[in-house]
Amino acid sequence: MGGGIREKHGTAVEDESAGDAGMVVVQDLVRTYGSGDTAVHAVRGVSFTVPRGELVALKGRSGSGKTTLLNLIGGLDRPDSGRVMVDGTELAGLGEKELLALRRDRIGFVFQSFGLIPILTAAENVAVPLRLRKADRRERDERTALLLALVGLDGHAAQRPGELSGGQQQRVAIARALANRPALLVADEPTGQLDAETGRSVMELLRAVVRSEGVTALVATHDAQLIELADRVMELRDGRIILDR
Repeated sequence: MGGGIREKHGTAVEDESAGDAGMVVVQDLVRTYGSGDTAVHAVRGVSFTVPRGELVALKGRSGSGKTTLLNLIGGLDRPDSGRVMVDGTELAGLGEKELLALRRDRIGFVFQSFGLIPILTAAENVAVPLRLRKADRRERDERTALLLALVGLDGHAAQRPGELSGGQQQRVAIARALANRPALLVADEPTGQLDAETGRSVMELLRAVVRSEGVTALVATHDAQLIELADRVMELRDGRIILDR
């Protein structure tokens, strides 16, 4: 694959190695909260590369560092040291406005709590990122309809979150995360509030989305039944990767 685009000091420049480097590159990443005897070493010297189009499951007990790692990769937190590159862009060189643009345009987020706006319909929730990007109405309507169909909810466009099941709400959240055609999808325990059968169907949907939309996905989960659907599994313990297969 050819070179990608790297941003430096707010300017997009060609990065000849980006295409070969992978969608996500993490090098010697460290994040500690607090100091002294009470310090929490959430991420300790983590390094890995995720190729484009791969579905990666991050497993580990609560407190193992999964959420912190995803937040660092998604630009929601900054590391104490180390390096994160997403789609050829090194996050350390970006200011807050540039990080906001990266999260809006190139990274889609799916959370355990769904995060839908209660007063908006399913279609309106999906369209929120497109409105933030100031996409014209025709593009918004077409993309929203396509995504609701992709997640199997084209007949529920006018329903509000309170009128949908938990699994349906998570499907809306996935559709919303894909609205701006992100290169990377970050999902933190996306099936944590769902029963086993619904959770598996949502994970199967994520796998299908990776294939159909050409997205790379990092999914934190502790559900063994869901992990088997991933292309790759990484296990964290005490902030370190102890398994990568």
